[in-house]
Amino acid sequence: MANLEPSLDAIVEVVLESAKYRTIAPEFVRKIAAEELRKTPKPKEAIKATKNRLHQAAGAYLSALPNYDAWLERLSAASTSDERRAVCRALMHIHASTHERMAILDTFYQKTLADIAPVRSVLDLACGLNPLAISYMPLAENATYYACDLYTDQAAFFNAAFPLLGVSGEAWAADITQTVPQQHVDLALIIKTIPCLQQIDKGIGLRLLEGVHADHILVSYPTQSIGGREKGMRATYQTQFGELVAGKNWKIRRYDFPTELAFLITKT
Repeated sequence: MANLEPSLDAIVEVVLESAKYRTIAPEFVRKIAAEELRKTPKPKEAIKATKNRLHQAAGAYLSALPNYDAWLERLSAASTSDERRAVCRALMHIHASTHERMAILDTFYQKTLADIAPVRSVLDLACGLNPLAISYMPLAENATYYACDLYTDQAAFFNAAFPLLGVSGEAWAADITQTVPQQHVDLALIIKTIPCLQQIDKGIGLRLLEGVHADHILVSYPTQSIGGREKGMRATYQTQFGELVAGKNWKIRRYDFPTELAFLITKT
């Protein structure tokens, strides 16, 4: 590995100079680049392969590069909670994951979290734009919200936006395949995250479920591809989830929605 370091440093630098990937957590870029460099000694091929994997892991879910400064201005200009909710709904369409949930958003969190409401603290893992749905969650007054994903500019946006969304908390950029956040919370959200992360690390699903310090974990899976095809995904992910929790002394509740399959795990 020592002989690869100069080339690896150069590849990471080139990838992070790209407008599309310059705000991705550097440790994640380095992890992917190292894996690709082990497959080929040619830096140009490794760079291309690294960018392709970064796109699959994160970039493919965004319909446009976010303008977070403009987003924050729109939220700040909203004078009522209804206006802020309307802004959030509009912004959530930009990310594929939250866009797919719009048709069920009014009931998704109310139904899945009804038995544990009000929720005082949340850890949203690989959050995407999901924190924009805070007003739809049955949170306690002055709830604390932690959120992490791959993008540093996204984290900065949410840190500025949380007071406008009615919560305190912290957002940060991190590679959760390498380090599982350790905040103790009432609820961890692992929303449509495990299938994506398992393309990078096959063992990450179980590590997340076992490693998060949460009394409850809401796990969900998509039942359609980004293109809208079902392809038997509901049955496939039901089986995969069953394998993850096999032998665990956890209480599990299942919730079926047209575009999403969800499970609420209670550890305590």
